Amino acid sequence: MRQPKVTVLGGGSWGTAVASVATRNTETLLWARDADTVTELNERHTNSRYLDDLPLHPRLRATADLQEAVETADVLVLGVPSHACRAVLTEAADHLRPWVPIVSLVKGLEQGTRSRITDVVSEVLPGHPVGVLNGPNIAREIVQGYAAAATLAMPDHHLAQSLQRLLSSKLYRVYTSTDVTGVEVAGALKNVFAIATGFGDGLEAGDNTRAMVITRSLRELSRLGVAMGGQERTFSGLSGMGDLIATCTSPHSRNRRVGVRLAQGRTLEEIAAELKQVAEGVKSSSVVMELADHHGVDMRIAHEVDAVINHGQPVEHTYRGLLREAPSHEFHGDAW
Repeated sequence: MRQPKVTVLGGGSWGTAVASVATRNTETLLWARDADTVTELNERHTNSRYLDDLPLHPRLRATADLQEAVETADVLVLGVPSHACRAVLTEAADHLRPWVPIVSLVKGLEQGTRSRITDVVSEVLPGHPVGVLNGPNIAREIVQGYAAAATLAMPDHHLAQSLQRLLSSKLYRVYTSTDVTGVEVAGALKNVFAIATGFGDGLEAGDNTRAMVITRSLRELSRLGVAMGGQERTFSGLSGMGDLIATCTSPHSRNRRVGVRLAQGRTLEEIAAELKQVAEGVKSSSVVMELADHHGVDMRIAHEVDAVINHGQPVEHTYRGLLREAPSHEFHGDAW
């Protein structure tokens, strides 16, 4: 039997990294909008815009033709920014064969509808099995061959096990789960908390403050994740605590860098121009607060991030606001 063909939609850092890993196991095609990126991937086997000159798998092939990318796919991996997902999926719909499984790499939520991206996929492409891959994965380290791990969640565990073999390598370990909601919510929410951690790092608040913010962020993330239907144990695993730690501490984390730069007095426009990539936490912060209000979950840290990003609050007021809250029971109290 032939190996399934994988198509990855999205030529950013994470989509490219996953495509390079998958190419080790099977024929893989990467779709990117930018023609120069496609040419570079095919001729030089690099993606310098997002991953400098790090070498990618030499058999990885790229195209700017969405129809070509989608119609040959036995497995479709979605790696475009959250705000572009619906449009890309709608355009792809006429070219995708029935029942092709779809794996989302997107760590964000759809603005306006407050939908998880797997729900967007199910709405636009009904009948396709859909899941999510998430974990403490800094894209450039995956490409460099450092050891890492992630969780692949699909409703059907047997399907997850089949896809697991296509998306992993000896040093990139993919575990399986059936908790699609929990794994996906964790990946979307952690970006907001990485911005909060960046605030502290930019203000030079210290290691103790960073550890406090990360730990309490995990509490907020878990409470909203469970309220949305995720399993509590998921949030102590790779896609919860693991991804939160990596995103809140890595110098390569875009969302942490947003927080640091804001604390240093830069504007969001200046930061976006510097990053040249989407920091999903910026777009997700307001959506997270809408979800928290809808589910009745108190999220003080996320609230402070939203206040800075969307309501003009000075960064230096963030920790003052948090420290005004009286601590209660660590696990059973509602207060921060």
